[in-house]
Amino acid sequence: MSMNTTDQIHMARAVQLARCGRYTTSPNPRVGCVIERDGVVIGEGWHQWAGEGHAEVNALAAAGDASGATVYVTLEPCSHQGLTGPCAEALVNANVAKVIYGMEDPNPKVAGRGLQFLRDAGIAVEGPLLEAQCQQLNPGFCKRMTSDLPRVAVKLAMSIDGRTAMASGESQWITGPAARADVQKLRASSCAIVTGIGTVLQDDPAMTVRDNDLGALRAGQQHIRQPLKVVVDSAGKLPVDATIRNQPGELLVVTAGASVSDAESIALPADSGQVDLLALLQELARRQCNEVLVEAGAELAGAFVEAGLVDQLVIYQAPTLLGSSALPLLNLPFEKMAEQLQLTITDTRTVGDDIRITAVPKM
Repeated sequence: MSMNTTDQIHMARAVQLARCGRYTTSPNPRVGCVIERDGVVIGEGWHQWAGEGHAEVNALAAAGDASGATVYVTLEPCSHQGLTGPCAEALVNANVAKVIYGMEDPNPKVAGRGLQFLRDAGIAVEGPLLEAQCQQLNPGFCKRMTSDLPRVAVKLAMSIDGRTAMASGESQWITGPAARADVQKLRASSCAIVTGIGTVLQDDPAMTVRDNDLGALRAGQQHIRQPLKVVVDSAGKLPVDATIRNQPGELLVVTAGASVSDAESIALPADSGQVDLLALLQELARRQCNEVLVEAGAELAGAFVEAGLVDQLVIYQAPTLLGSSALPLLNLPFEKMAEQLQLTITDTRTVGDDIRITAVPKM
């Protein structure tokens, strides 16, 4: 909807505040809130951690007395009782005059009910405002609420000639330290990291978020949430001494029927005898995962792409050549030009000595 410049400025600030919860709010959405009265901002807040105060409640606390004020919030105030009380009710109790929202909540438990609750209480409600920017705050949450699937990003690293590892499987390190630090942002903003048993056996990765690499982007938080680590291990080969077993955060091993000792595991077999990747994503959505990051080799990453389960590719390209015997970026056994999967590049930028390409499959 059309709003004046002041309204847009306040909502833009609310969007900025929401981004402060980028690494910590899961499984809840990232939300920011600004409270203004008589041309003066009297309170700001954002949702900092799941189970703690929502953006509106934090902004109301900062404002003290918010009676007669206008509230700018990036997402429709919730109207249901979760781990915290409903924000729509808190706004009514605070006697605010108007609520301007960025986007309607896609959560079926809310979905317009919060806005109607405010209207029924005599509060003026306007919006949506800066809807596209507000939607971009929570693409995974929005997808999970509307499709019961998380948003899937595949992270890849390759040479200029499109290779990811030597024929032996050796791949550490193609990219430089700046690119590897940038990957920490992807991990920290994800609810789960999926890798394959091949990567575990070859590289023995930890698949954790290293706080030190996030620096100022930690938004003042004392610690960073560790995503769920998921190993796709059809035959149950995960070694008992694998590094990924002994890291902070939870570990889930997904097999095609085999048992795995000393780790939580589930069997999600496909007819092929491999793990059913769609069933895996449905399981992760059931566990309230919004964003899933796939960090795997050419076979598993290619399987996700070939199955049409990928929303975004994040490719780090290093200024080096690995040669024709090295392994390809993805295992996609296409034979004809008609089989090619076209991409839309949404962002290209330099990260240290490397280039980061962000792309989405064309629909």
